[in-house]
Amino acid sequence: PFADLKAHAEKFNAGFMKRMRHQIPYVRTKIAASLDGRTAMASGESQWITGEAAREDVHRLRARHSVILTGIGTVQADDPSLNVRLNTEQLESEVEFTEADQPARVILDSQLRMPVTAKMLKLPGSTLIYTLSSDQGKIASLKNVGAEVIHAENEGGYVSLEAVLRDLAKRYYNDVMVEAGASLNGALLEAGLVDELILYQAPILMGDQAKPMFQLPGISKMSQKIALAIMDTRQVGVDWRIIAHPNNRKYV
Repeated sequence: PFADLKAHAEKFNAGFMKRMRHQIPYVRTKIAASLDGRTAMASGESQWITGEAAREDVHRLRARHSVILTGIGTVQADDPSLNVRLNTEQLESEVEFTEADQPARVILDSQLRMPVTAKMLKLPGSTLIYTLSSDQGKIASLKNVGAEVIHAENEGGYVSLEAVLRDLAKRYYNDVMVEAGASLNGALLEAGLVDELILYQAPILMGDQAKPMFQLPGISKMSQKIALAIMDTRQVGVDWRIIAHPNNRKYV
């Protein structure tokens, strides 16, 4: 039936459809957490919460996105690569995946603290840094190692999240995968800019001193809670993967 085909097309072209309708990409936030909802120890130690099968699944997820977005705090804490490290066969893809297919790495860095020695700057693929800083010396240094530095809109002293997403849409990016810490995860969620949560939950407990999935200072009463529509749950190795849609999405 036509309705089934329409739903199928909407699901598999969600990023393109959203960019055409709202001039903003489809945003998926990926989080690896313990059963008690923790993403890192208080010290910042987080390797590895989930098992190998879940980590491989994340690389397949990355390969489906045109952008991987994070904050400068994650770069400084983890020096991540934010790339796809599986070959075409491992990705279970019928189309060959090459270095040219690596997702663009996008860093939100209001004060331009991005180190020129960051691992990702030595890897194939593009790195875009959105900042409020006008430090021409630092900008030149980052450009010299291959980064593109973009002056962003200011929203309360921070890079405007929605303005960044709209700029990415203008660059024809359809699908954004967020791999960030609790502060950026929470800010995107609270602003209604997260379309889909992908949670890999490990059968471990990390305690109440460990770091949470989200910082949501705007929520203090049950009436302010953000409800989730669970779309899929399945076991991936020893872990569980939960896919959910927040009920506060700004653009549907």
